[in-house]
Formats: sequence, structure tokens, C-alpha cells
Amino acid sequence: MAYLSVGSEYFINNQELEDKVRNLLPSQGGAGAGFDLSASTQIIPIIDLTESAEGSNVRADLQTAISHTTANVFSVVNATTTVINTTGYFKISGVSLINVSTSSIRTNIIQINDGTTTKDVWKHIAPIGSNNSVNTPIDFNVFLDSGDSLIFNSDSIFSILTGSVRQIADIAGNLTNP
Repeated sequence: MAYLSVGSEYFINNQELEDKVRNLLPSQGGAGAGFDLSASTQIIPIIDLTESAEGSNVRADLQTAISHTTANVFSVVNATTTVINTTGYFKISGVSLINVSTSSIRTNIIQINDGTTTKDVWKHIAPIGSNNSVNTPIDFNVFLDSGDSLIFNSDSIFSILTGSVRQIADIAGNLTNP
């Protein structure tokens, strides 16, 4: 003879937990009053479908990989160049190389322009000094809204910005797989 075990249910009164549920799950009644948190002694298996629901089955760290189709290489020397002018989230990887001068300060800058104003978001400056080279890695993400452009600026033939840019998500946050 088989027996069916039914779990016991307990109600939880904890303001901190209730606030967290309201913030994380507004569509599940978290936006209004009248819901209770409960716990059970019954074991319920949970299957995490988050990645599939987001449209990706690739781990987040692998999702930012550069591929043959998604790589957009840049190399900017003594110029101001618009590298991206489409919306979304982008990963920038590369290096800034500056040959130091004994007579002038040299600069490499990455900027975002919104159509009206330009804002520096990354800057590498080599002060006046002895003749040698300095390099700094570039590795960060940017978000470009409608009308935004990502601009790379090198102020000398001795200042180089080189690397690649890859879209990692569209403007709505939907991941772009490699």
C-alpha cells in the first residue's frame, strides 16, 4: 500500500521579504496589497528557464565572445572617427598606445555624442616626458541610445586606438549571441 505525503504550509510575515517580492515580481501581485508569502515542507523541484526565456542558452561570459560575424575592428590614428552610430549595448576591447613626447601631451579619447553634446567616457593621456611608449588596455561596455554615436579620438600620429567593438544586446536588452 502506498501513502501520499502532503506537506504543511506556513505563512511568513516579513516586511523585507514582502518588499523584495513586490520589486522583483510586480506582475505576480507584488504591485498591490493582499498577498501572503508562504513556505511549505513539501519539496517542489525548480527548473531555471531564465536563459531560454531571455532568448539565450549561452552563459553570460560566453555571450560576449567575439566571432567572425560580430567583430568590428577599429584602428584610429591622428583622427576623430565615429565607430558606432546604432543603438544598443556594446563591448569595447582593445588598447591605447601613445609614444610619449618630450614636447607635447598626447591623448586618446573615447566619447559619446548625443547629437548635441559630446561627453568623454574614457581617456588616456601621456604627459610630456622621455621618449618611450605607454599603453593602456580598453575593456568596457557602453550603451548607445537613439541618436548617440561612439567616437574615437586620437590627437597625434603617435597616438593609436586599436581593437574591436561588438554589440552584446539591442536597445531593449535582448542579448546578441556571437
